[in-house]
Amino acid sequence: MNRLTLFKLLRGHRKLAEKRAMNLQQTRTAKIMMGFMMALIIFYLIGFAIMFALIANDSRTVTSVEMMMSLAPIILLVDFGVRFMAQQTPSQIVKPYILLPISKYTCMDVFIATSMLNTSNLIWFTMLIPFCFMSVIFSYGIWLTVGFLLLWWLMIVANSQWYLIVRTLVLDSQLWWLLPLGVYALIGLPLYIGADAGWEHLFDTYAKAGTALHEGSPLPFIVAIVALAILVIVNRKLQYQHVWAELSKTEMTKLRSVTKLSFLDKYGEIGEYFKLEAKTILRNKNPRKTFISATVIVLVFSIIIATTNVYDSQSMTNFWCIYNFVIYGATMVVRIMGNEGNYIDALMVHKENILSLFKAKYIFYSLMLIFPFLLMLPPVFIGKWSILMLVSIAVFTAGFQYFLLFQMAVYNKQTIPLNTKFISKAGLENNYVQVVAEIIAFTAPIVIISLLQAVFSDTVTYLIILLIGLAFVVTHKLWLRNIYNRFVKRRYVNMEALRASR
Repeated sequence: MNRLTLFKLLRGHRKLAEKRAMNLQQTRTAKIMMGFMMALIIFYLIGFAIMFALIANDSRTVTSVEMMMSLAPIILLVDFGVRFMAQQTPSQIVKPYILLPISKYTCMDVFIATSMLNTSNLIWFTMLIPFCFMSVIFSYGIWLTVGFLLLWWLMIVANSQWYLIVRTLVLDSQLWWLLPLGVYALIGLPLYIGADAGWEHLFDTYAKAGTALHEGSPLPFIVAIVALAILVIVNRKLQYQHVWAELSKTEMTKLRSVTKLSFLDKYGEIGEYFKLEAKTILRNKNPRKTFISATVIVLVFSIIIATTNVYDSQSMTNFWCIYNFVIYGATMVVRIMGNEGNYIDALMVHKENILSLFKAKYIFYSLMLIFPFLLMLPPVFIGKWSILMLVSIAVFTAGFQYFLLFQMAVYNKQTIPLNTKFISKAGLENNYVQVVAEIIAFTAPIVIISLLQAVFSDTVTYLIILLIGLAFVVTHKLWLRNIYNRFVKRRYVNMEALRASR
C-alpha cells in the first residue's frame, strides 16, 4: 500500500470517526451555534479586509502588500492562540493506527499532512482574498497576487506546525510555555530594541517582506519554506516520540505520604466526595495541570490588573473581574463527569451517590473562588475597584455561572484520562457543547452587566447582580437535584459513552 492510498484510507477513517462519534447527536445544536459564530468571524474578517484595503489605498508611504506583511506577526500570533480552542495534535488521534504493520512514521506522516491541508488553515483567506481584489491584483498584477497568497499560505501552515509542537510540549510540562514566550519576544524585538523602537518600527521591519515581493526576490519564499520544513521535521519526530513513549512506558509506584483530609469525615458522604475531588487534582497529572494552568492565569491577570492602568475602563474592568472568577469553572467545572468517567460504574452502585458528588463539587469550586477574590483585593484597596463589585461578581459566579456550567453533567459523555495525554480517545476539542458553554460563561455576565449599567447606576447594577447570584446560591440544592434527575434519566446512554471513550 503506497502512501497516497494510505492517506486516502486514513482520512476516510477520520471522517467516519467524526460521523460515528458517541456525542454527534448531542452536539448538533452546538455545531449549529458554532457554525453561526464561524460565519460571524468570517463576516468580521471581510470587514477587516475592507478596512485594511481602504487604508492601503489611501496610504502614500507603504504599498498594500507591504502593509499586510507588516501585520504578519500579529495575525500569526492570533492564529496561534485560536488553534488551542479547536485543533488536536496528531499524537492525540493516532492510537488506533500506531501498532499497525506499516512503517513506524507512516501514520504520523499522514496525520501531519492532514493537519497541513486542513481547511482551518484557509480561514484567514476570507480576509486576504478580498483584500487582494481591492488593493493588490489591479495594481500589481495576477502573479504578484498569487505569490502574495502563496507566501501567506506557507506562513499559516508553518504556524500550524509551530502550534502542534508547542501544544505537545506544554502537555509534558507547563514550563514549556517559556518557549513561545521567548520566540514571540524575539519576533517583537523591533518593538522595544533600538533607537526607533515602537510599533512603527515593528511594522516597518516586517513590511520589508512585502518590499522583497515587489522586487521579485525569492528570499521570503525561501525563509518560509525552510521554516516550514524545519518545523515539520521537528513536529514529526516529536509527535512519534511522545506517542511511542506513552505506549511503551512502565508505571512506577512510589510510596509517599498522603494527606487524609480527615477533618472532612464528619460531613459524611459529601465530605468523602469533597476529598475525592481534592485528591483527584493532587494525585493525577491531567487534572493537576489544568488546575495549575488556571491558577497561573488568575495570578498573572490579577497582578496585571493591580499594577497597571491598561484595564481601567468600565467594560474591561467588568470583563477581567468576571474572567478571573470564572476561569476555574470554565476549565474544570465545564468538564464535570469527565474525570468520573474512569470509575462511573462504581459511582452508580448506590442511590443518589451522584447527587452527593454534585453537592461536594459545588462546595469545592465555590470555595476555590476565595483565591481570585483575595488576589483581586489590591485594586479595591487602592481605590480602582469597589468591594461591592468584587463581592457581587464572586457571588454571581458561584450562583448563576455555576448553575450554567453544572448543566454539562447531563451532556458530557467523554471520559477524561487522568494521566495519559497523547493516546487518549477523548478529543475534548470536538465537544462543541463545552465550547459553547465556555463562551456563554464568559459573555453572558458581561452582556447582563452592560445592559444593567446602561439603565442603572453602578451601585444598583452590582446589587442586582448580587441578588441574582444569591438566588442561585440559596437554591443550589434544588437545581443540583434537577440536574441529577435529568442525569439519571439518561444514565445508561451516558455510562455507555463514558465507558466507550476511556
